[in-house]
Amino acid sequence: MRSDLPIVKYQQAAHHLMAQAFEELAEGDTRQASEKGWGAAAQMLKAVAEHRGWEHKTHADVYKVINKIVTETRQDQILDWGVIANDLHKNFYEDSSSPEFVAGGLRDISKLIDHLEPLLET
Repeated sequence: MRSDLPIVKYQQAAHHLMAQAFEELAEGDTRQASEKGWGAAAQMLKAVAEHRGWEHKTHADVYKVINKIVTETRQDQILDWGVIANDLHKNFYEDSSSPEFVAGGLRDISKLIDHLEPLLET
């Protein structure tokens, strides 16, 4: 019998990181807000991957998960949101994105999470 505990753990982490991302942004820390946004996206993608029995240990695996989800759902927007999540991850290292860019990215990651959550029920 499969345990849903890892799935729930990833899902809860995604929501927690998303809340932290918006807090960091409100405090003016775009670098940390960006990384938390990336983390939230990655955790929800890992939740879906775990639910589907897909590998999700590496960044490369996470990108493959995005492609599999797009193929399964035919929602190309998910790929776009994955690219935005990656841009936020890059900003953690470069710290070059404006607060407006980061805010927009976080809003898109929230949409990604909202679109992925129903996949945990199927």
